[in-house]
Amino acid sequence: MGILVHVVLTAVAVWISTVIPGIDLEGASVPGKIGTLVGVALLFGLVNAVVKPVVKFFGCVFYLVTLGLIGLVVNGLLFWLTGWLAGELGLPFTVTGFWPAFFGALVVALTSWVLNLVYDRIAD
Repeated sequence: MGILVHVVLTAVAVWISTVIPGIDLEGASVPGKIGTLVGVALLFGLVNAVVKPVVKFFGCVFYLVTLGLIGLVVNGLLFWLTGWLAGELGLPFTVTGFWPAFFGALVVALTSWVLNLVYDRIAD
């Protein structure tokens, strides 16, 4: 049940990130958009679970030198990768460049953090 809740919370965070110009969620119907958001949330979780540890391992010196600020760039690039993969998989979700991806990743991270805090308070 916990994984399902986190996927839904991430889907909400991705939906909120679509207010940023350059991040688009196409689709005519509401159920289609919800399905796309859940698919993108799953894809984003998979990218973060597989690619991010590899990048952190090979780029650990950059994390140390920049005091972790390179993590913001890495998160933006992973969000951009998620947008590209979504397009390749036929999901109508696009991220048009680095800066929309950078700010979208910030919005997703902050929104997910707040939603998880609220969920944890409610669940306890």
